[in-house]
Amino acid sequence: MCRPDHFDVTYAINPWMDTSRPVDRDLALRQWETLRAAYEAKGHRVEVVDGVVGLPDMVFAANGGFAVGDRAMAATFAHVERQPEGDAYHAWFTAAGFTSTTRAVAVNEGEGDLLRVGNLILAGHGFRSSTQAHHEVREFFGLPVISLELVDPRFYHLDTALCVLDDHNVAYYPAAFAPQAQRLLEQLFPDAVIATDADAEVLGLNAVSDGRHVFLTDAATGMHAALRERGYEPVGIDLGELLKAGGSVKCCTLELHP
Repeated sequence: MCRPDHFDVTYAINPWMDTSRPVDRDLALRQWETLRAAYEAKGHRVEVVDGVVGLPDMVFAANGGFAVGDRAMAATFAHVERQPEGDAYHAWFTAAGFTSTTRAVAVNEGEGDLLRVGNLILAGHGFRSSTQAHHEVREFFGLPVISLELVDPRFYHLDTALCVLDDHNVAYYPAAFAPQAQRLLEQLFPDAVIATDADAEVLGLNAVSDGRHVFLTDAATGMHAALRERGYEPVGIDLGELLKAGGSVKCCTLELHP
């Protein structure tokens, strides 16, 4: 995670961002700290990456890269405003002791568009990450990659439209995906939790699950109920201030996969 010490909305690169809306950074910090504390209360260890002045979106650590085992790939961002973040996350991966680190050559926004389910990597494209990046990820990590096309600009990253619940199942919002991607998801995850419009529209799928606890916005009440019915324990977090930049729980969290 990366503290929102420099968080602001000074440019607009997704439909959620409105530079005319003021940001309360102190509130964003308190909300972020609540999320961090929630992880730690459930037994998770949180590593903190230092933010960089002039990079207000660096708080959205999920976009910084993708890591499995001792291998890590730092992101190459689509928008010039965020491109320096790739260097910062690459430096962190190297300092953290990953034995094999690299910077993505093709445009690839990390766990924003790369989500691991068991031994599969689900990979989004259409707005931020390229399909060329999917080939690069497959070669570097040695895991099969399933490409999924996103079609709704509100759900500009895969992690805004799909949440990995455990090694075998996901929750997702079908309307965010192209028809072929919808068919793939139906085949791969016939028992998936399907999000409602209302839950998707508050980024209820921008969530992190450890297989039992699912950390997600407290505003996605329908998703909370659906998760409980499946035996998961939802942990509601208010990240309303960070939502002004189009991010929620998962955006703030880069998972280091074993």
